[in-house]
Amino acid sequence: MPAEKEEVEDNTDENMEGALIARDRVGVQDFVLLDSHTSETAFLNNLRKRYQENLIYTYIGTLLVSVNPYKELDIYTVTQMQLYRGVNFFELPPHLYAIADNAYRVMCSEYNNHFILISGESGAGKTEASKKILQYYAVTCPTTEQLQIVRDRLLLSNPVLEAFGNAKTLRNDNSSRFGKYMDIQFDFKGAPVGGHILSYLIEKSRVVHQNHGERNFHIFYQLLEGGDKDLLCWLGLERNPQKYAYLIQGRCAKVFSINDKNDWKIVRKAFSIIDFTEKDIEHLFGIVASVLHLGNIQFEEDSNGHAIIRDGTQIKWISKLLGVHLSILQESLTHRKIEARSEEVLSPLNVDLAFYARDAVAKAIYGRTFTWLVNKINGSLANKDSTRKTVIGLLDIYGFEVLDTNSFEQFCINYCNEKLQQLLIEMTLKAEQEEYELEGIEWEPIPYFNNKIICDLVEQKHKGIISILDEECLRPGEATDLSFLEKLEEKVGDHAHFVTRKLADQKTRKSIDWVDFRLLHYAGEVTYCAVGFLEKNNDLLYRNLKEVLCNSKNGIIRECFLLSELDNRRRPETVATQFKNSLMSLIEILMSKEPSYVRCIKPNENKEPGKFDDYLIRHQVKYLGLMEHLRVRRAGFAYRRKYELFLQRYKSLCPATWPHWHGPAAEGVERLIKHIGYKPEEYKLGRTKIFIRFPKTLFATEDAFEFRKHLLVSRLQAKYKGCLGKREYQKKREAGRSSGTEDSLLQASRAPWQGETLIPPRCFQYVTPVIKYDRNGFKPRDRLLVLTQSSAYVVEMAKIKQKIDYATLKGISTSNLSDGIVVIHVPEDNKQKGDAILQCEHVFETVTKLCMLANKQSLVKVVQGSLQFRIGSGKEGTMVFTVGQEPQVFKAKNGQLTVVSTQAKS
Repeated sequence: MPAEKEEVEDNTDENMEGALIARDRVGVQDFVLLDSHTSETAFLNNLRKRYQENLIYTYIGTLLVSVNPYKELDIYTVTQMQLYRGVNFFELPPHLYAIADNAYRVMCSEYNNHFILISGESGAGKTEASKKILQYYAVTCPTTEQLQIVRDRLLLSNPVLEAFGNAKTLRNDNSSRFGKYMDIQFDFKGAPVGGHILSYLIEKSRVVHQNHGERNFHIFYQLLEGGDKDLLCWLGLERNPQKYAYLIQGRCAKVFSINDKNDWKIVRKAFSIIDFTEKDIEHLFGIVASVLHLGNIQFEEDSNGHAIIRDGTQIKWISKLLGVHLSILQESLTHRKIEARSEEVLSPLNVDLAFYARDAVAKAIYGRTFTWLVNKINGSLANKDSTRKTVIGLLDIYGFEVLDTNSFEQFCINYCNEKLQQLLIEMTLKAEQEEYELEGIEWEPIPYFNNKIICDLVEQKHKGIISILDEECLRPGEATDLSFLEKLEEKVGDHAHFVTRKLADQKTRKSIDWVDFRLLHYAGEVTYCAVGFLEKNNDLLYRNLKEVLCNSKNGIIRECFLLSELDNRRRPETVATQFKNSLMSLIEILMSKEPSYVRCIKPNENKEPGKFDDYLIRHQVKYLGLMEHLRVRRAGFAYRRKYELFLQRYKSLCPATWPHWHGPAAEGVERLIKHIGYKPEEYKLGRTKIFIRFPKTLFATEDAFEFRKHLLVSRLQAKYKGCLGKREYQKKREAGRSSGTEDSLLQASRAPWQGETLIPPRCFQYVTPVIKYDRNGFKPRDRLLVLTQSSAYVVEMAKIKQKIDYATLKGISTSNLSDGIVVIHVPEDNKQKGDAILQCEHVFETVTKLCMLANKQSLVKVVQGSLQFRIGSGKEGTMVFTVGQEPQVFKAKNGQLTVVSTQAKS
């Protein structure tokens, strides 16, 4: 995903305001600044402009919109990570790292919990975004040798879960077929010390059936492709996936973009890091192989119409790998235990029911094994220390799904997205309202579509679709998918967001089949096929099959199927109810944390770089709720900034605030905007921030600032030339006469500080307080920067700490952020100490004066980035600057400042 490239030729600031001068070419980097914020066309145009410039990230306030580029982009390097580390949110272009860093910094400073919700449809880049955030924390957070183990386990949990929970679908070659919420736990120092994962609704039906063009879960193909010969022999498997019925239905066992052999190696390595024992691994692969053998069991009909197994080869392998009795397993797959006259008897199954029983076993053992796998990973991530932790949660969950045929899985997934949309709007409104109240600005009610009506339609007790589905699954008598559909028509048929063929008008009826029902979601209409709803919701395993598995000698199976289950005669919760309850728990978890949002968009169906499919993207913008979120975010004010930051940027636009404003920042801003001519309806002044209602007001201010900046440069050049002439005149006038100023200054360094009495006033050309950062670990120290006619001095009280002869000056670097960083570059020799790293309040004035006195006008480079401190043992530290086009990482060690890496900037 690409780097922002919004710098212009004169090195204009790359923060949000600075990027506005390039808005015609690359759009705005915050949709809140769109003039036509209610126009979907304007939204798409802005997204397209940025995508065509390889700018895939755009904000809506603090929400990040990400468009999948379908190509590698060099913006996830360690250098980029250091660039975003510790920087204020809007000071650099939009990036995933800005979201991650902002959540981390606020967590550390306020000691509260956060979550980052990553959503979007399959193939939009959710899983990659989640991995990038994990990698960012792994690189930028404090660490020790012991913590490195935790980091490795956090990172390597991904390939294991992807192997068992991801699959190739029509839309995505690495589609997550489960929802995942991961808590990363941090100690009081901000170091990651543990984690915990929750999984949601693994798509078990994929184990036994795949649509054309899709695959089963990755692990099956990885095992066959990467497993060594002895392992496959022990498991009774052949390397060719075409030999297995559960792997050939999609007719695409081999996929060009997937390297199963290499992925197998990564998974095997991950097992050792995550602390799996050899016995665990043996039992786990035994289960995977057993599923493949189950799929190859074929049933035939005997003379009585009962199912029998003629070829016992597969049954023998399953008996060996799962450690179950051969004859009992065979009998359980062809018979069902039922109660008759107060005793249990075995009733033979017909062929159809036998295949159902076989598939039910395969789905049950795979689904429960996946849960065991998540719990095993959680055990390795658990932090045993009882001290309080703060957490950042990552929610990588399936996006809204609309397929050609939508079934029970899509119903659950889209219900989940309804709940998350409700949460997003509620929390955004709550955050807006809290900020208004905090700033003393009157809250203006915001109209929006409240999708609670749709959530209630699905989840309401006794009246919602899930309750009606459960009733049909549990009631005595013959319940079918069609009887379920009739019940829906009877109980929710008058709901404005529900329709069937029977209830539809003549025009709508043509697009709905007799076995379909349609819901009007917040994102649009979705038609669901009711066929299979009851079976998938029941997800029942015959009791005698459960007995077989409870007595298994395979350790994992024995943990997954407990004997206590056999004593519990209560019917287990249905799949839909389990999912509803786990979703309610998730919402409670999220409501207790501070939110951040990442919305991922797929630009085209063919995974083609550079292609922007308007129709497809418009559809996603709608069902991701982006326009609704923008309307809520823009209903009040398009732009808000702290008084200090606003004044610092725009003070040159008003004579009263330029070059220095000596009163409170709020009063300075009020004076400034009155001078510019803001109208009362265009802004509000809060307690700590200015709120600007319209983007055009900000654009006009930024354009005026750009003009003023060029004007100041022209004046500087004119003044510079005037000073040269004046200096020549003074040289002639004072020829042969020495002022002795530097001797006076040196004398002052050996005496107590007594104001300016020991240094004649004519010695000083400019004095400003600075913070000097040592090149031994970047320790900050308070100093004065004193500029004379021939040298610059860094002074501590009356003691000269560093003298810089202008003749040796190589250059000056300033940060483009509002951190006041200036680096004065000088050669390192016996006379010079090397570069002086300073931080001062008045960067423009200091650098201007320094250049004029040094008679060197073209020394200054505005560089992207700031000092980033990472204090190690002893006297070490690092900092990042972008000099010209190249980000450079410098290391300070033993007093030496050296470049340790240079990387071309995207």
